[in-house]
Amino acid sequence: MSRQRFITLMVAAALAISGALYLSAQRNLQRDTHGAALIPTLAGELNTVTALSVRRGSAAPTVTVHEKDGRWTVAERGDYPADVAKLRKLLLALSDAKIVEEKTSNPANFAVIGVEDPSSPAATGAEISVTARDGKHAVIIGKPVGGGNFARRSGDNLSYSVEPGISFESEPRLWIDSRLLDVAVGGIQRIEVKPAAGPAYTVHRMAAASTNSGAAAPANSAAAGASPAASKSDDNFTLDGVPPGRKEADSMQLAPSPTAFSGLTADDVTPAGDVDFSKATVATVTLSDGNVITVSGAVVGDKHWILVKASKDAALDAKTAGRAFDVAGYRFDAIFRPLEQLLVPRETPAAKKTSATTAAGDSAKHPAASKKQSSTPTP
Repeated sequence: MSRQRFITLMVAAALAISGALYLSAQRNLQRDTHGAALIPTLAGELNTVTALSVRRGSAAPTVTVHEKDGRWTVAERGDYPADVAKLRKLLLALSDAKIVEEKTSNPANFAVIGVEDPSSPAATGAEISVTARDGKHAVIIGKPVGGGNFARRSGDNLSYSVEPGISFESEPRLWIDSRLLDVAVGGIQRIEVKPAAGPAYTVHRMAAASTNSGAAAPANSAAAGASPAASKSDDNFTLDGVPPGRKEADSMQLAPSPTAFSGLTADDVTPAGDVDFSKATVATVTLSDGNVITVSGAVVGDKHWILVKASKDAALDAKTAGRAFDVAGYRFDAIFRPLEQLLVPRETPAAKKTSATTAAGDSAKHPAASKKQSSTPTP
């Protein structure tokens, strides 16, 4: 064997060994990614995060939650306060996400698992970008798999399955702080409603009836044992503005519904000027602490919009000033009840005829029932 041939064989062997070592190292590298963080530095940067955006089906973010003037707001909703609990939950999920295994690195297969380019109108996944101390971190979260999701770091071709799962919203309305009003029925003294059309009315709490302590029943009497709730007239409501010939409904029906002002939430928010309130119905609610809340309502298509203003709640006024809120239809209806709902239903002609016929029949069957007996039996 010539010296040159020997050297050639040695070089080939060295290359083969080097290739084998490289492939082995790559396999070990892939195995070592198991359990690695999807965003390695985020856990140590959570307290430095200043913005989070979600992008789906668009070149620009569809929603941006950022810190502005010391509070978290939704940029696409006129910097209305954001749901901080939802933001915190998503940031923790991103920082906790660990790689389970590597998946495809072929861009042609990205759409199958939902990690395709989020700019595509047909994108099923979304890019989540987090701005923190060390810069911006962006990942594409795809379809669910096992106990987590498919995911890909933006700019990389290698995709993964990660756990635990990462859930998020890509619509701005779902990121707002939805809490609006929380007024218990017990704090309401009166509600004056002025409909856009039709007569106005007022429902108000009746003053507690005074009692004469000198005429009080004995402690062991049946009257004294009656339920105290039965005599609490301060829990009763009455109606002003009853039309002639009509009767108000019972107090329980007149009382404001617990679904009217307690735990009222907004489904969306928009500048007040974007909604036509020229023919609004107005409800003025007077509370026991003297605060007066004015709620104006208008229905536009399938949306139920309200304006809210308070006389003695600066925080509420600051939050609602210049904004209109979309609320659930049943909550809207509970606030702006039509007068007819507060009245005893009209008796229909058929019902009147049936009632008269029944009364006449009873009189004919028992003619002596109405006659007073004039004599008493003699023993």
